[in-house]
Amino acid sequence: MKKVSQAEQSTVEKFILTLLAPNVDARIFEIVSYAILKYFYHDQTVYFGFELDCLKKSPLKLYKTGRTNANDGGIDFVMKPLGRFFQVTETLDVRKYFLDIDKIQRYPISFVIKSASTVDALKKKLHEGAEQQYSIKAIVQKYMSCIEEIINIPILQIRFRQAVKCGYLKQIMDEVVCQSKVEFNIDDQDEDEGEDGEE
Repeated sequence: MKKVSQAEQSTVEKFILTLLAPNVDARIFEIVSYAILKYFYHDQTVYFGFELDCLKKSPLKLYKTGRTNANDGGIDFVMKPLGRFFQVTETLDVRKYFLDIDKIQRYPISFVIKSASTVDALKKKLHEGAEQQYSIKAIVQKYMSCIEEIINIPILQIRFRQAVKCGYLKQIMDEVVCQSKVEFNIDDQDEDEGEDGEE
């Protein structure tokens, strides 16, 4: 990754796009998803305040809340100041989605799904799973209404290209490298030893 990050722009773009695939390691997919979404939202702003004449401009900031695949019951990303939650997953088992929804007391949540299927196809699959799980339509509707957004691989690719157009390719790659170091317990000393050919 470090070598690729120093390559020309087209090489870096191609490399990141290869990490957005259904067969990529789940931890890498989550890291790359985070880096892309962080810089996709980076320049977007909202206005908050308690009085109309005292609104404050606030940029959207995405935070990663823990290690990947930690199985700690946490939410993967949170956005400030909107309070949006994001959960990264590769399964279409509706019970997992409903568990995530229940643990935040049915607060709206966006799912980043490691799938190339269309958003409509993913929603349909989840809806069918919900109907199998619950026979009462009102319960199914309540859970489905908690899904704020579904972000699939094609959407991530589009958002990546938009972030690159805004000049954030280097930052995205640096974020991927940084988060990968944390995830795989690599420090700078390990990197230097690897470059020297030592074990």
